[in-house]
Amino acid sequence: MTAKRALDLVLGSALLALAAPLLAAGALTLAAQRPPGCVLTRSTRIGLAGHPFVLHSLGTRRLRLDVLSRLPHVLRGDLSLVGPEPLTPDHERAGTPNEAGARHWRQELRPGLTGLAQVRSRSGMPWDEPALLDQHYAEQHWLGLDLAILAEAVHAPLRATLRGLIHRGKAPLSDTDHRLRGYSAAE
Repeated sequence: MTAKRALDLVLGSALLALAAPLLAAGALTLAAQRPPGCVLTRSTRIGLAGHPFVLHSLGTRRLRLDVLSRLPHVLRGDLSLVGPEPLTPDHERAGTPNEAGARHWRQELRPGLTGLAQVRSRSGMPWDEPALLDQHYAEQHWLGLDLAILAEAVHAPLRATLRGLIHRGKAPLSDTDHRLRGYSAAE
């Protein structure tokens, strides 16, 4: 067993145990609001070595329950905590296991709950092409990078939530807030 897989099992189990009450409450809330059978979403994704698997998620993005509900896939080995985005079979970046002579790095890695592309997309950095970020991760991945990505994946949403709580009720300034009374852009 690799250190990465050990981290997936230990941290994934702990996170699932902590998130279980929240996931149960979310599932019950969705079950009360939606028709039967609409609590979980199901979609086929490509995993390690190009093997397809069915990804189950809670049908809500609220509180990131959709991501937390995928933790059982980490324990089963379909996903890793950190890795490239799990793509659908028909996605243009999915590739095939037998591409003519090309090393297809996506087939060599287990897809992840989060990854370099996901955390960088929220950072505002100019290098935001997901395919390049996923490929960079594939070429450079190591346990320290995984830990840094996990830390950022937790830190960014917490920071945004805290900022929202602190600034509750305060509307952000718009480009018209500084204009003098009676100003019209049509003039």
